This record gives sequence, structure tokens and C-alpha cells, in this order.
Amino acid sequence: MTEKELLAVACEQFLGKNVQDIKNVVLQTLEGHLRSILGTLTVEQIYQDRDQFAKLVREVAAPDVGRMGIEILSFTIKDVYDKVDYLSSLGKTQTAVVQRDADIGVAEAERDAGIREAECKKEMLDVKFMADTKIADSKRAFELQKSAFSEEVNIKTAEAQLAYELQGAREQQKIRQEEIEIEVVQRKKQIAVEAQEILRTDKELIATVRRPAEAEAHRIQQIAEGEKVKQVLLAQAEAEKIRKIGEAEAAVIEAMGKAEAERMKLKAEAYQKYGDAAKMALVLEALPQIAAKIAAPLTKVDEIVVLSGDNSKVTSEVNRLLAELPASVHALTGVDLSKIPLIKKATGVQV
Repeated sequence: MTEKELLAVACEQFLGKNVQDIKNVVLQTLEGHLRSILGTLTVEQIYQDRDQFAKLVREVAAPDVGRMGIEILSFTIKDVYDKVDYLSSLGKTQTAVVQRDADIGVAEAERDAGIREAECKKEMLDVKFMADTKIADSKRAFELQKSAFSEEVNIKTAEAQLAYELQGAREQQKIRQEEIEIEVVQRKKQIAVEAQEILRTDKELIATVRRPAEAEAHRIQQIAEGEKVKQVLLAQAEAEKIRKIGEAEAAVIEAMGKAEAERMKLKAEAYQKYGDAAKMALVLEALPQIAAKIAAPLTKVDEIVVLSGDNSKVTSEVNRLLAELPASVHALTGVDLSKIPLIKKATGVQV
């Protein structure tokens, strides 16, 4: 030691001795402590933990050699052996255990590696399956969304096309309705002109015909013809109205109803104006038809034989029948034919 006190101690112990003597003293001291420590340890502890063994020797021997002025800087066990090969056998056993543990460790490591590899493969397959599933789901969702978008676009397109067609149909309907209304107005004006023409003709006939009865009959005939023309025009207008558009039927029917009301009004005014003369003219016009219906069965008879011994009796019967004719017509129609000069002349009835 380099300290003065400890250096003085060393001088006392080793002054006059050579280096070998000093080594022997120190070696003997360490061997003594080494033997004492060996007695407290097993062979396995000494063999397996040499560093701990050397540490114990340093700790126990350091105070003794320190009192001699010597400091132990390092102490190591180079080797441990015996003469009966116990330690070598112990080493072999330990080596076998270690080898066994190593083999087991290798097997376990390989097993764990295989298990881990399988788990990794399984995890990889799971991840791949999940990724494929997500891709399939995404593709399916994309196709569904695409189909939904396409359906929505088609619906909107169809709705737009339908709205366009409906709007066009409405416009065409409005145009057609206005055209029909114009045609109805034109028809009404034409009917009014024809009615005025009929009235003008009636007035002209009344003013120019000498015989009131003939003028009246002619006027009635003109009225009938005018009514016929009016009915034809009304029928044509009605047919044209029905053919062109059904939606305008109400308006056309209303217009035709007004025209019909106007016609009936004119007819009523004519009947009211001319009174019994108009009725009589209608009766006279209908008499040939009535006579034709009554005599229709006789057309199937080839010959009529009157059995009578007196020719004057047949003549009187015929005269009687002619005389009763005005009364029969008056009873059926309320018209007195005896007031007409032609009838009085034919029947000889005096009023």
C-alpha cells in the first residue's frame, strides 16, 4: 500500500525479505482463507459460481493481508478441478442437461415458431378475407348505389319526359279548345244569320203573297226548311265537336243548348204571332200523312165491292163521310177545318 501508515506496516513485515518470500506469505494467507470458504460451499456452488467464490475470498482475506500493508487489487479463480473426475462428470451432466434444455428449447422454439407462423398465416388469411370481404362489400355497395343513381336518373328523365308531353298535350288541348270555341261562335253566328234570313224571307212572303193562307203555308214551309237546315247545322256542329275533342263537350253542348233555346224561342214566337193559322198549317201539312197511314191497309186490297141497291145511297154515304171529316179533325187536334175556304168548298159545310 502507498499510504504512510500501511507502508510502515509493510516494512515491518517484509523488510529484508525477497519478492518470492512476500509472494509465499500472501499465497499462504489466501490459501488458508480459500480452504475455510471451501468448507462452507458445495462443489456445485464452487463449480457453477466462481465469481461469487472469488468475491468471498477477497472479502475475507482482504483485512488480513491489509494488516500486512498489502492490498488485494484483484483475485480470480483460474480453474477448479479434482483428482476423481467428479467435476468433469458434473460438467458432463450439466452439459447433457444444458444440451437437453437446448434441444428442448430448440424444439419449443421451432414449435412456437411453427405456431406463430401458423398464427401469422391465419391472421394474414383473416386479414386477406376481411379485406376481400370489405372490397366485395364496397363493390356491392357501389353497384347498389350506382343502380340506385341510375334508377333515380331514369325516373327523373321519365318524369321530365312525361311532364313535357303532358304540358304539350295541355297546350294542344287549349289550342284545340280555343279553335272549337271559335268554330262554335262562327256556327252560332251562321245560325243567327240563317235565322235572320228566314225571318226576312218570312216577311217578304207575307208582304208579296196575295193569299194569306198560301203565304202562311209557304211561310210555315220555309220555317220548316229553316228548322231542318238549322237541325242539320246543329247536328254537324255537334258531330264536329264530338269528333275533335271530348274535353270541349260541355262548352259545345252549352252553345248548342243556347242555339236550341234560341230556335225554340223563335219557333214559339212564330207560333204565338200567327196563332191558329200556324197550327192549322201544321195540321194541313200532316193530314196527307195521317190519311196515308189510315189508308195503308187498303193498299193490300185488290178490289172493294159496295153492295147497295141504290146508287144515290152510296153517294150520300160518301157525302156524309166528307161532312164528318172536319168534326173528326177538330176533335183530334182542336183545329176547325171548316174555317178554311178550301175545306168549306170541298165539304159544303157552312158555318
